[in-house]
Amino acid sequence: MTKIPLNNDFAQVTSITLNQESGEERFEGLNISHAYCQAKVSLYGGQVLSFKPSGHRDVLWLSEQASYQMGKAIRGGIPLCWPWFGANDKQSQYLTENPNTALKPVNHGFARQLPWHITSIDADESGVTLVLVLSGDKQHPLWPNAYTLTQTLFFGKNLKQTLTMSNDSLEDAQYSAALHSYFTVSNPGNVSIDALTGVRYSDKLTGNSSTQQEAVSCVGEIDREYHSSEKMTVIDNHWQRKIDIISSNCQQWVLWNPGTELANTMADIHPQGEQEYVCLEAANTSWQIIPAGETVVISQEITVTNC
Repeated sequence: MTKIPLNNDFAQVTSITLNQESGEERFEGLNISHAYCQAKVSLYGGQVLSFKPSGHRDVLWLSEQASYQMGKAIRGGIPLCWPWFGANDKQSQYLTENPNTALKPVNHGFARQLPWHITSIDADESGVTLVLVLSGDKQHPLWPNAYTLTQTLFFGKNLKQTLTMSNDSLEDAQYSAALHSYFTVSNPGNVSIDALTGVRYSDKLTGNSSTQQEAVSCVGEIDREYHSSEKMTVIDNHWQRKIDIISSNCQQWVLWNPGTELANTMADIHPQGEQEYVCLEAANTSWQIIPAGETVVISQEITVTNC
């Protein structure tokens, strides 16, 4: 890890180790302390793990049984799904054309399972800005393009996350992506997201498409892609707080919770953990073009207030 400590009049940023078990490769991270917030980031996956504005509970949920091992995603926070969201639908064609391949399925791409590098850390009276970079070429048989990802994170009274995707190859590239936010809540049954009412959605569990006629239920098992780019507000009626999320250049919101039966089969979710969060993800779930030599940007801004 590149040591770039920050300790000025506005903030303190310290290096931390996320996994303490002996015999494992260490996962390095950053602990951020500012007058307006506390935050934590993993350099593995370039993943925000925690964001706690002053006077509020943590906005993000992180599993007590999250795995910190190479080749596995960290359960919670804001994993980056890139350069594809979900299962890569090009995989079956690749396996047909390459029957002897040792290719293993990788859900949600490879960006959340690689180490990112710090390029800058700055702080002023409004907050802390962290810039992380991931680059590569021929990273995966299903996505061989040369690329540079730049993630800019601002932690202050709110959280701003910007993902800049540069196609460094000589041919166009396709991507799909999600900013996979795990929002911590008192219980999914206490949550309402009124802005989803009236929105067309695709249900990944049933394969059907419809329009949300009634107030949406956040109680799992639920896995839906809502086709909207409007501002969303997650209201927790028990904790009396609301989380506003504004996305940019994202065409969908993905609403996900595994529900108890599925969560019980997932080793990296602690018991009853699925009762503590709702995932509402700013996403482009269908393939998008990044022209050769050009750059595309997606982002989200998260703000929490009492209600």
